[in-house]
Amino acid sequence: MRIISLNANGIRSAASKGVFEWLRDQNADVVCLQETKAQEHQLTDPMFRPDGHHCFYRDASSKKGYSGVAIYARREPDEVLTSLGWDEFDNEGRYIEARFGNLSVVSLYFPSGSSGDERQQFKFKAMEWITPIFDAWLKSGRDYVICGDWNIVHTKNDIKNWSSNQKNSGCLPQERAWLDLLFLQRGWVDSFRSIRPEAVEYTWWSNRGQARANNVGWRIDYQVCTPSLRERLLDCSIYRDQRFSDHAPYIVDYAD
Repeated sequence: MRIISLNANGIRSAASKGVFEWLRDQNADVVCLQETKAQEHQLTDPMFRPDGHHCFYRDASSKKGYSGVAIYARREPDEVLTSLGWDEFDNEGRYIEARFGNLSVVSLYFPSGSSGDERQQFKFKAMEWITPIFDAWLKSGRDYVICGDWNIVHTKNDIKNWSSNQKNSGCLPQERAWLDLLFLQRGWVDSFRSIRPEAVEYTWWSNRGQARANNVGWRIDYQVCTPSLRERLLDCSIYRDQRFSDHAPYIVDYAD
């Protein structure tokens, strides 16, 4: 089973850069997109319904052209969920979940706090609010893969400039401590670190300067899974050969 996660930074922009042609060759079972930045009625072109896939969008209803998540699935899901129960979060189009038997695949776009203190406080609030939801998922007995842009690095190997970013959103000690809680205490599995414990690779680069050319990046895109899937992790990769977005697609292969 192959799952791909990508923050598209505008699905129409990514489409113009060839992302759908690339996806066609990837043979993915599930594709999770974040930051679609579109309303579904704007995506009438057949390219936004890739052949052989069931396609589901959760747009931002609170602000047009903002956020938004999607799931493309080769197999029709048994159920698709688009709300976690907090309107302020849900209405920004940050969560969609497809259920296939005992497996749930989630496309999650976690808030960024980089625009200022108000959004950083919203991010902290979201971290606190979603933790018991993650706990309930762990206790449910279901297998979960939470794909998406979490907007947080975890360790020194996940960011080029560790020291100079300690006071910047996405690398704050409180944010990284929250990932410690999820990964080290609760037992959620960072698929990339499970497969490549010491690797130094990134999934996002600033558009400023020559960040991408110089590989001055951050690894903030994840596929986080329940411990039940740890032994089914086969391989992973971050695709950088083509540039569809300021993020790179993150690909994970799981044993059936």
